[in-house]
Amino acid sequence: MPTNTPESSALDLPDFLTDEQRAIITAGYEHSVITAVAGSGKTSTLAWRIRYLLQQGHDPARVLVLMFNRSARIDFERKLQEVCYHSGLALPEIRTYHAMGLRLYKRFVREGYLPGFSEKILTEQEISFQAWLLTRRLAPEDLADEIRRNKKDFVETATGFIDMVKTTLSPAEIVFEDLGYSDKYRYLIDLFHSFEQWRKAQSRISFADMLYEPVMAIHQNPPLQRLVGNKMDLILVDEYQDTNEIQHLLLRYVAGDRARVTVVGDPDQTIYEFRGAKPEFILKRFSDEFESPLEQTLSFTFRYGHRVALLANHLICHNTGRKDVLCHSHPSTPATEIALHRAENDADAVLQILSQDAADPLAQTAILFRVWSQSVPIELKLLAQQIPYRIDAGKGALFSREVQAITALLKLVSGALEKLSEVDRLELARQLLRFPHVGLKEPELEQLAQFLAGFANGWHERLLALDYDALAPMAARKLRKLGEVLDKLRGYSGPVAGLITVYAEHTDLYEGVRSLALTHESAEERIDTIHGFRDYLKGLNVDATGALAHLKALRQQANEKQAGGGVLLSTIHRTKGLEWQRVIIPGLQEKYLPHSPRPQDDARATLESERRLLYVAMTRTRQTLHLISRPVSTQPHLDGDQGPSRFVEEFCFELADELGRLLDEWTPETNPVLKLQTPLTPVSSRYAAQESVTLEGETQTNATNISPLWHQPRLTHSIFGAGTVVSEDESSFEVHFASGEKMNFSKKSAHLYFSVPLS
Repeated sequence: MPTNTPESSALDLPDFLTDEQRAIITAGYEHSVITAVAGSGKTSTLAWRIRYLLQQGHDPARVLVLMFNRSARIDFERKLQEVCYHSGLALPEIRTYHAMGLRLYKRFVREGYLPGFSEKILTEQEISFQAWLLTRRLAPEDLADEIRRNKKDFVETATGFIDMVKTTLSPAEIVFEDLGYSDKYRYLIDLFHSFEQWRKAQSRISFADMLYEPVMAIHQNPPLQRLVGNKMDLILVDEYQDTNEIQHLLLRYVAGDRARVTVVGDPDQTIYEFRGAKPEFILKRFSDEFESPLEQTLSFTFRYGHRVALLANHLICHNTGRKDVLCHSHPSTPATEIALHRAENDADAVLQILSQDAADPLAQTAILFRVWSQSVPIELKLLAQQIPYRIDAGKGALFSREVQAITALLKLVSGALEKLSEVDRLELARQLLRFPHVGLKEPELEQLAQFLAGFANGWHERLLALDYDALAPMAARKLRKLGEVLDKLRGYSGPVAGLITVYAEHTDLYEGVRSLALTHESAEERIDTIHGFRDYLKGLNVDATGALAHLKALRQQANEKQAGGGVLLSTIHRTKGLEWQRVIIPGLQEKYLPHSPRPQDDARATLESERRLLYVAMTRTRQTLHLISRPVSTQPHLDGDQGPSRFVEEFCFELADELGRLLDEWTPETNPVLKLQTPLTPVSSRYAAQESVTLEGETQTNATNISPLWHQPRLTHSIFGAGTVVSEDESSFEVHFASGEKMNFSKKSAHLYFSVPLS
């Protein structure tokens, strides 16, 4: 193979490459960590880097390229073949982590370090079936009925826990605590160990085991570390911000002391912590364990314009766990419009956006949510307005358990029982007795449901006539409450939203949901689904009969196959690596973005994670970005969770919009000094300097009278003096004072005692 000098190879590089890309492509033979912002063309850069290295004479058999999944591998193979077309170069193999792990696994079997395994890899169906059997055997008795009713949820929880344990070296007990599951789900620890015993007895491995087993073997056997290491000269790894502990260790062991490793990623886009990913691997661990890597940057985005770049930079620069890299819109990138909507109702705002921007194709529009429950009122309004949409999780709002249970309640209250068959009445009775659950064991609940189904009316009377002394105290109390509220709602003719509120309060519905939820997050998700459905019905201002007729029409429409593409409804987590012409982000309010942390969470780390999530969402757009928040209020938000998101103030919308527009119109021939009406920030000045522009205007101060007090990092108490906010939950916040004392304060009365320091 001919060996070219760096200079001659550099001459082969295309003109469209940036200076940053050229520096990465032609870098020397050393470790490197590359921070690549969203839309920076890193795939092309890596492909040209490999071509350059091969032209220097590197053996392709000693070059390893690692991708995170099969689709990324296929895309990169295509790009590499395109870049190396006509070059006559032999190309290295591009592998996924799991393919490399499986290859090592088989070698360890041959060497006698791991037992043999069946070539038939465990399917998801087989794993789920075993998880179901073990759940039924190991879960506590008081969960038995819930498990039978919600098999899918419990199976997914078990399989997800098994996979999560296998992303780390930590024992199952530690992983359980880190995930914050409630004690009633502690059986998952035994389930993990029992599953492993079954799997090993069957000589079977799963997809996760392709990495977990060989890495654990290497970790525990120093001879294996010598066996696998130092076989490669060069290793390149993409999407390193999504790395978990097992993947990081595998890379370290395979590289050994010989290989020079390049990792590419963006710490600001680490959003898969629930899969074991941690930004620390690209931020710190790589540099600690691969000596003195060259730090390089791809800071230009080719996806979105200055306005989005400025929004994203202002937001993410509030994080401390990151590299100090600003994302810049490349001069070749078209302008991107941004809009901030202050609305009391997200669904109405979405409809207004879609009607105003009718020219944008719906198939190139994505509405991105923090949690699925936010989609409920929006999806229902899209159905009502006959706006086509796609949803990539389940069947949508109308088919959720919560909405179906409320629909059953409306049928009962509206007198529709008489029109139903006994089979339909039986299903309705089951839903009613489980929403919230009345505390009966499943055979007893089924017996009561069949009893009620035999009557076409008067269910409240049947419930109130039960022999409560023959029942367990909790079941007796719940059934009496159910009978009383059904009696109270007989003939209810008011708005249906009020009916739902009365029912929820009288039956302790939300406490019932929380008592059976796996985690705090899943409980709030279900409760928010109920709230979203109720708020949608409130907007209709109809009674139970009118609501049922409306819902029937929506359900028929939802079941019809819609021709062509529609608006995509998705969560932010599911959109990593994707892009659309138009992106709409509703729910920029406290509780959703940022999502309320659990009491045991590190509040600061959680907040940084939430910023990364919004950063990823905003950088999915190419042409238009719509952000929906709540109206500004100078009054404290007493519940602490429904005001405008603190992120709205952080991303400096007015400044990003004004400066971005000026930069869109600016050319080198125009005045290099731009005068702004909006107060400047260090981020805006740095961004403008990159564009060879000087800014003139006032500088922003840190003081604010819009954000709630507990959002400020420093506060002054009228008695205890200066302190730092260290954590918060939905109703209170904790302050660490200079004296060393930590104290909790109510959000409701914070404005009476606290003030923000002027500097």
